[in-house]
Amino acid sequence: MSTFVLIHGGGDAEWSWHLVEAELRARGHDVLAPDLPGDDESKTLADYADAVVEAVGDKRDLVVVGHSFGAFTAPLVADRLPVDVLVLLAGMIPSPGESPDEWWAGTGYRSAVEEQAKRDGGLTGSADPFVSFYHDVPRELAEEAMGKERDHPSRAASAAPWPLDAWPNVPTRFVLCSEDRFFPPGFFRRLVPERLGIVPDEIAGGHCVALSRPKEVADMLAGYAATASATRIEQ
Repeated sequence: MSTFVLIHGGGDAEWSWHLVEAELRARGHDVLAPDLPGDDESKTLADYADAVVEAVGDKRDLVVVGHSFGAFTAPLVADRLPVDVLVLLAGMIPSPGESPDEWWAGTGYRSAVEEQAKRDGGLTGSADPFVSFYHDVPRELAEEAMGKERDHPSRAASAAPWPLDAWPNVPTRFVLCSEDRFFPPGFFRRLVPERLGIVPDEIAGGHCVALSRPKEVADMLAGYAATASATRIEQ
């Protein structure tokens, strides 16, 4: 069995993974979903990685998963720990030396949103979070999620260059959400091959798919873990 290390996105907390965590535990896996430091503008990406590494301790057979902004932290963890597979779920793929603040312009995000909004009548990029983020999440659950929002990431973490010189030497998978109204699917279909040299896998769902389709997310993650485990045994 694997240990899944689930890293939440911006504004989120450990709670955002609770449904996926339950699904993975039901399959016999161990799961860690640490809260990254919030409400502290001095904390850096290195501090976020430190928090995850400390939570992992001496656990092994690791599958590290970063959602959205969590993709800036997940590779830092994979660079420091023996990780079987690194998974980005609708993740903001960083480049060496690029800060999160610079990522939006560097990836062409804004034009991708504008193009998709023309196709779907303005649903993509909507200022209404129930339209852009939680459109496929049950309303009560979406309201609970919004009630748990935190001040994360910090200004320091967003402004500093991503510290790695290269992507960690770890098998990497990317999952894009085919109904995402925050990161348009076409945006990631272009960006993932450009930045990671791989073709993304796809899951039906919006940006907060861990809340809307936790079983399906857990199925994909467990599949990645099984493949990684088989590869490790063969070696």
